Amino acid sequence: MDTEKRIISIINEKGPLTGSELVSYFKKEPLMVLRACKLAPALKVQTIGTRYLRLDRRIEGYARLSPSIMREFLTYSVIGLVDDPARLKEKAGLLTERIEKISRGKRDLAYNIVSSLMSRLEYGTKEKACFIITGDIVFNMAHDVPRPERSTKKLVQGSDMDIVVIIRDEHADSIMERLDQEIYKEKCNLLISPYTKEEIDYIVKTVSTVKEQLKFDTFKHMVACKILDEGRFLFGNKELFNQIKQLLIEKGIGEKIREMEKKALEFRQRAEEKLLGDNPEQALHDDEFLFYPVEESEEFE
Repeated sequence: MDTEKRIISIINEKGPLTGSELVSYFKKEPLMVLRACKLAPALKVQTIGTRYLRLDRRIEGYARLSPSIMREFLTYSVIGLVDDPARLKEKAGLLTERIEKISRGKRDLAYNIVSSLMSRLEYGTKEKACFIITGDIVFNMAHDVPRPERSTKKLVQGSDMDIVVIIRDEHADSIMERLDQEIYKEKCNLLISPYTKEEIDYIVKTVSTVKEQLKFDTFKHMVACKILDEGRFLFGNKELFNQIKQLLIEKGIGEKIREMEKKALEFRQRAEEKLLGDNPEQALHDDEFLFYPVEESEEFE
């Protein structure tokens, strides 16, 4: 039985499936399962959520889209039969609810961790810094697919909680080191806890550092700017958060990011067209880095 017929047979028996559920029935390269699903007239692939910018040194111009082609298929796509749209819609709705619930849970956990650690510091510290949450969570695209944490290799529950802490320059000497230590303790506690298995990635920096990064003149500066552009207020001094967002506007960071997103979309469309063309192996050879996830870890090192 060829791949298309087997997929149809499986869905007839099991109903619509996510990409990861469907791939579990095959031993072949998951991208070939994806290709079969996209090309089969009797099948429909419904993808939920949002595509957003990620930066990757391996790409000219650095811009790519997240989720990657493979992550999007496995985690955020549902495959069903064209002539059974009701069940496909139902399954996609359940997947949307689940992803949004995971995102809310991780956002709430990040808030609780930050508010708790700030309550342990001296009075007034809250007004000296702002906490910004970024990454998958702000797009309601967090997932819980187990993956190894970079330093310990311990398995964590999918998307990490990316937090940027910005401190006013005049308070840096008094609270920067203590904040860093407290957040690091929380990071370690989460990693060793058998109940959470969550990961915090974080960076603590001053407003002066942000202003330097707004030059947008190196890869690391671009990553920092993109992260601040997508970031949402989590805790602390809301006025400071608004000031940072105003600096981004004044430097035209948003326009630069939108231009990179356009280029990333063009890269993605070309890669997907090549995958569905007559020579998918060549597509994998030429653009392999577009098919698999990438972490923007440099900002948090």
